[in-house]
Amino acid sequence: MKNQKYLICLLCILLFSFSCSEDSLPDEFNDANGKIEKKLIESISIVSAQDSRENKNILVSYTTKGLLNTITTGTEASIFIYDKNNNLSNITGGSDNLNIEELYESPYDAFKEGEVIEFDKNGNPKMINFYEEDYDENSNSYLAKIYTAEVSYDDTHNPFFYTLEAGGIIEVLDGVKLNFSMTPQNSKIVKARSLFPVNNPSQIIYKNQEGEIIYTRNANYDYDNDNYPTSATITSVSVKYSKQYIYSVTFKYVD
Repeated sequence: MKNQKYLICLLCILLFSFSCSEDSLPDEFNDANGKIEKKLIESISIVSAQDSRENKNILVSYTTKGLLNTITTGTEASIFIYDKNNNLSNITGGSDNLNIEELYESPYDAFKEGEVIEFDKNGNPKMINFYEEDYDENSNSYLAKIYTAEVSYDDTHNPFFYTLEAGGIIEVLDGVKLNFSMTPQNSKIVKARSLFPVNNPSQIIYKNQEGEIIYTRNANYDYDNDNYPTSATITSVSVKYSKQYIYSVTFKYVD
């Protein structure tokens, strides 16, 4: 499995310039999902059916004011810092947790570095182009090729929305310009606004430049009465290597 960087990539991605719709991200979220009960993530546990060394437990804490405080795996942590007006001013630490693609155990970074070429009716990224380096035997070198990620969604909201909002990330994605003082190896500014889904991704199909399916990621969720996932089974298939990987994910929320 690729280095495990779970979902804080979305928490760390900052957009310095982008084209956005007239609606704010909360408006788009509400338009797509209606009235949603607000829940904050307390923990996410990931258990590999292949290798117990890949297991991880992500813990999320909040301040007494309800602001996102830390996200930690026990060995890595990210700390959120706010100014006197409770606006997010910095994120310290080197943990890349809560990344939607890493949660899916993806070997690719479409949701991190890709370009959306098609949106669905709710404004979710449906088709994403991204670059991968393929080895070319004729030239004995690596060539950059355009790969595609096709994304499908359950008819439910993005369960991380209010957790991200509690960390000031939603405000950031709606146009606030911040300068996070993180070391270069832990910081990468990417286009995030257009890549942010308002619904919960359930399938990603990756294709190479020739249009051949090379990798698939499917998530089957169990939801509570408020349409928040309580558990999921993530099944990944590498077509090239004819291998299947299965992960069990458990979600817990703040009482």
